[in-house]
Amino acid sequence: MLSRILKFRTIQTSIALLVLMSLVYPVQAFAANSDLETVLTGSRQRIERLDYRATGHLTRVDGDGKRTSYKFVAKAHWFPDGLRLLCEISGPGSEKTSVLLHMTMSGHVTIEAMLPGQKTASVLPFEHWNDALVGTEFSYEDMIEGQFFWKNQELLPPAKYGARDCFVLKSSPGSQDRTHYDSVTTWIDRSILYPVHVVKTLRGTGQQKEFIYYGLRQVGGAWSASQVETKLQGKPGSSIMQIEGGSAKANLGRKDFVISQPSSQTNKSNR
Repeated sequence: MLSRILKFRTIQTSIALLVLMSLVYPVQAFAANSDLETVLTGSRQRIERLDYRATGHLTRVDGDGKRTSYKFVAKAHWFPDGLRLLCEISGPGSEKTSVLLHMTMSGHVTIEAMLPGQKTASVLPFEHWNDALVGTEFSYEDMIEGQFFWKNQELLPPAKYGARDCFVLKSSPGSQDRTHYDSVTTWIDRSILYPVHVVKTLRGTGQQKEFIYYGLRQVGGAWSASQVETKLQGKPGSSIMQIEGGSAKANLGRKDFVISQPSSQTNKSNR
């Protein structure tokens, strides 16, 4: 009889534990899903509200400290058909590189470019999206935050980056997402939902590219970084994008996103 009672109590205890576990795990899953939705919604809305002009410098710093600096002008606006971002980079001489990126709400990206010596812009083939932009560690693809619109999103355990408490989001492309990266892991400040650190893993090689965001500030209700530095794993030196001026509310229209002809061509047409 005693053995039966003990066995019955053991069964009761096991059932109670199963009930408790069934209550705990759904709560944890709900919290994780809620945080993921918060991160994705906040990150996508931030991009969908972009309307800025920015000026500054793009600088390549070699391993020995030698610096090569380029003037950098950028503007971006989210239209009903998605984001348009135009970058114009002027080198130490008179040459200029212009890049126009377009990303739809589904995350589909197209890139047009007019490189030094070219008279008109043309679509940049996908195989060149990961080319170095004017010799820096930044690639053409790095100019736009397409990873937040990829199909596969996973929230990793929260972590600190420096003094900041962060959500850690791992984004992986689906079959329809064109990218040279296998994954992008983003540390996002929990209080302002803005990236502070990003690690991108290159497809095929597994090589990692690190991005660090400095000087976070809020202008006109929008958060931005005054400086972004990127480093390529195993390669000495780094590249720095320094934002020195601009407007967070530029009221841009479609006419602002036409790649201009080189100055020599413009001068000829005005004769």
